[in-house]
Amino acid sequence: MNGYAEDKKKVLTRMRRIEGQVRAIGRMVDDDRYCIDVLTQIAAVESALKSVAMMLLDDHLDHCVREAVEQGGQVADDKLDEVSQAVSRLVR
Repeated sequence: MNGYAEDKKKVLTRMRRIEGQVRAIGRMVDDDRYCIDVLTQIAAVESALKSVAMMLLDDHLDHCVREAVEQGGQVADDKLDEVSQAVSRLVR
């Protein structure tokens, strides 16, 4: 079971909202809207995606990483390395 299983509905709701925002940005470009308005909406989508990513990361730490740390040894080392790499990708 994934760490976000309990929040799956919330994650999907947010992703659908973000999907709608991205489609709206496409319509803005198609309608030749002012570039600053388009950029503002792009920033909003980026922020929304980061918010979902942080929710997933928190769930992963609370569920998957906690479980691996309880097991200890190589399992814990591998899971900590995995989450470290994920965080590194997120902050780029």
